[in-house]
Amino acid sequence: MLSVQRLRKFYGDFLALRDVSFEVAQGDVVGLLGPNGAGKSTTMRAVVGFHPYAHGSIRVDGLEVSRFPVETRRRIGYLPEHTPLYGDMRVREFLAYRARIKGVARRDVAARVERAMERTWLRDRARQFIDTLSKGYRQRVGLADALVGEPRLLILDEPTIGLDPNQVQGLRQLLRELGETHTIVLSTHILQEVEVVCDRVVIVAGGRTVADDTVAGLLGAHRERVIRVTLRADDTTDNVRRALGQCPGVVAVEPQWDESQGDLQRVAIRYAEQADEAAVGEAVAQRAAEAGWALSELSPQRPSLESIFLRLTQENPEEAAA
Repeated sequence: MLSVQRLRKFYGDFLALRDVSFEVAQGDVVGLLGPNGAGKSTTMRAVVGFHPYAHGSIRVDGLEVSRFPVETRRRIGYLPEHTPLYGDMRVREFLAYRARIKGVARRDVAARVERAMERTWLRDRARQFIDTLSKGYRQRVGLADALVGEPRLLILDEPTIGLDPNQVQGLRQLLRELGETHTIVLSTHILQEVEVVCDRVVIVAGGRTVADDTVAGLLGAHRERVIRVTLRADDTTDNVRRALGQCPGVVAVEPQWDESQGDLQRVAIRYAEQADEAAVGEAVAQRAAEAGWALSELSPQRPSLESIFLRLTQENPEEAAA
């Protein structure tokens, strides 16, 4: 449905996008992540045809955006980060106007507007002037605008800005429902939102794509192979490290605090890539029992989407991309 290949974009002499590439299949819900200034919004604006791009290719439903701007825009519903609205129009009036601009047949306009308002919880504000709406309601009007043309592809830039927790929960449910009939690219800083809603994650840093995988795939690829152990041992830290380091599969035992904690010892055990996590844990527990140490914690470390995001988007995005 959407193909972005080796996208580059300049603002004057500034190279905003260096090499952004990803594919979105029909029916996918993809989270586009990145720190501020990474190029997320620029990428989205290039996809919808607002920004010309110097090099690369963007195809929507097989059509090159630069060659077929009108045809590709008809297939896209776009919610920008800062929603442009006509404040002197009423909500229903504005959505009907936008539906006609998007080419909706006159006989279908009313039904499309009602459906868009119902999906975005706006029916009780249908006759209200947009200028009098709160920020959250204005955001809903922008989302309704993106939906009113019933496009095949939705590009949503920070759609939950200004929504209260109940509205955010409702929007997440709506996105899951829309994912059954639409292809969605969603930009957000809320990583929990991505885990709940998205099938795949694309991470951009320094104008480059540094990750493109499912959430489960990212978590698996960045598995830390570390087991945290806390125990009480009437022994020195060196002896504890030496004993646990002899367990099969263990490659390093790193103390997590100094000996000023008395007989309470805490270490991080790193095990080999080919080693079985459960087997390493069993060996550590057995060694502690043999030594008479009271084991109070044996917990494998699991990476979070946040920790992976930070790792990939820290100070050297070029190294991360490599």
